[in-house]
Amino acid sequence: MDLLEQLKKLEKQIEKEINEAQDVQRLNEIRITYLGKKGEITHILRGLKDVSLEERPKIGSYANQVRDKVSNLISDKTNTIKKSDLNKKLLKETIDVTLPGRPFHNGHLHVIQKIIDEIEEIFLGLGYDIVDGYEVEDEKHNFTLLNIPKDHPARDMQDTFYLENGYLLRTQTSANQSRDLENHDFNKGPLKMLTPGKVYRRDTDDATHSHQFHQIEGLVVDHNITMSDLKGTLTIVTHALFGNDLSVRFRPSYFPFTEPSIEVDVTCFNCHGKGCSICKNTGWIETLGAGMVHPNVLEMSGIDSNIYQGFAFGLGPDRFAMLKYGINDIRTLYTNDIRFLNQFN
Repeated sequence: MDLLEQLKKLEKQIEKEINEAQDVQRLNEIRITYLGKKGEITHILRGLKDVSLEERPKIGSYANQVRDKVSNLISDKTNTIKKSDLNKKLLKETIDVTLPGRPFHNGHLHVIQKIIDEIEEIFLGLGYDIVDGYEVEDEKHNFTLLNIPKDHPARDMQDTFYLENGYLLRTQTSANQSRDLENHDFNKGPLKMLTPGKVYRRDTDDATHSHQFHQIEGLVVDHNITMSDLKGTLTIVTHALFGNDLSVRFRPSYFPFTEPSIEVDVTCFNCHGKGCSICKNTGWIETLGAGMVHPNVLEMSGIDSNIYQGFAFGLGPDRFAMLKYGINDIRTLYTNDIRFLNQFN
């Protein structure tokens, strides 16, 4: 059989295979088989050198026609299959545009962050700087510089998560106050700082305790700072948070880093002093601890306690949130229950 007959026979065979092809992969196989570098049509074209000069143009022209025809048939069939596949996919994935849309729920701040932001706004208005601290601290800044040496019984009050090489998870955000006391330039003005953040203590988790909670510590150091400045500041803050109709009470207390030290109570916002289950029938709710900065704390940071005085205070936004919103279990603040969190949107 001469080359021309081979081409005609091959042409019919290729057309039949293209018509029977059901997917793009099969068409690609046909293209490689007949039009590839080692394909049958390519092989025939390379064999033209053995054909007589008279027959060569006729066979070559026909071979090129077959090659172009096959290429076009494959291209057309490929487009047809792709279009068919797309239509099937669109039909399968049809969206009913008449269905009601799904509502988009906006997020909102966590109740603890709302309390922290509210407290920060109050103190920013009083001229305080908001200062972030380290959650991993060393014993020097977390204890020693706050007048809590290694054998001090106050360390037993704060069961600590200890890490390697003398580091620990901070038990109080006042650790950052000792750093600022060391670095502050009093020639540029007084030190007025507020440090919010998470703290960690090895506490048993129950309705009122958690191994992780939040603290906001404040510190003011300058000339002629007195207990009156502290009481005035805390009265402004408690009234701003809980309302001017509530009274503020100051009681003597003890903290190793302040002397004298006080506890601050606010009239129970639930019973207004009459006594109820929230205030344990006392009419008062304990809100925070404070006091005048202990001279030892100033001296250990290189500050002359005969020239400078200060006051410090610490409060728990977790507890403030529980008191303000009547939350009876601190663990609900950390369980990410959307039903609970949505109440504070």
